[in-house]
Amino acid sequence: MIDRSRFALNRIIAPSCGLKEFFDFADSLGIRKVELRNDMDSRDAVDDMKPAAAARMAADQGIEIISINALQKFNLASVRAKAISELEALLDLSKTVRCRAVVLCPNNDPNDQRPAAQRAAETTEALVAFGPLFTKAGILGLIEPLGFAISSLASLVVAQESIRKSGFACYRIVHDTFHHYIGPEDPTVLGGAYDVSNTGLVHVSGVESDIPIADYRDEHRVLVGPADRMKSKEQILRLDRLGFTGIFSFEPFSPAIQKLSRDQLSAALRKSINFIMS
Repeated sequence: MIDRSRFALNRIIAPSCGLKEFFDFADSLGIRKVELRNDMDSRDAVDDMKPAAAARMAADQGIEIISINALQKFNLASVRAKAISELEALLDLSKTVRCRAVVLCPNNDPNDQRPAAQRAAETTEALVAFGPLFTKAGILGLIEPLGFAISSLASLVVAQESIRKSGFACYRIVHDTFHHYIGPEDPTVLGGAYDVSNTGLVHVSGVESDIPIADYRDEHRVLVGPADRMKSKEQILRLDRLGFTGIFSFEPFSPAIQKLSRDQLSAALRKSINFIMS
């Protein structure tokens, strides 16, 4: 059984909440771990607060910030200098708010015409370039393969190989139940070609829409329940059986979830947690 202490909330679940309101909401559910985001409207990851003040607020409420999501296009060599500058700022912020990791998202663009070999090579090159920065900061880089057809990194195995080739120990992989389901690999890769010990975080969502898999998009991502077509619960339990001992973070992008009242969202989350644990 998954212990309740292993659940976290990604801030995308309630993007209209202010930072303190989000911390309060997590606390009301008995959830002490959260992920912040730097891609919501015009706000930065801490709502333009002084980072030290955000750190104090989290500490006062017993909240642990487990990641900041995300450095975008991390594996696109043509924007490497910009990415390094952005990463340096994210690492500085992470240290101040006592955040343990920064998520790295690959280029996800239909105009990206790089062949697969070049995409993989530039992924490894980025990890080599970023490695000293993460190591010096004492912060993990969490590489998140995106399963969309236009993604430049969709494979857990390719991400794993890039980490190996980089030679740095500061990287882990985000297993996203949505992206794993729509991506190129089936569940048998877990514990086979992919070593689950490389997993640093799991993003959890479900899809209930009766549409072709090729049409799945972020807006279809709801909370995990019995009607989930992706069988995310089974992914979660498989990862647990294979030895993953880390955090499962709820990351539903659906407006149907994001627009729920606080009480409605609280009830829906409790129901989802109970379903996963049952």
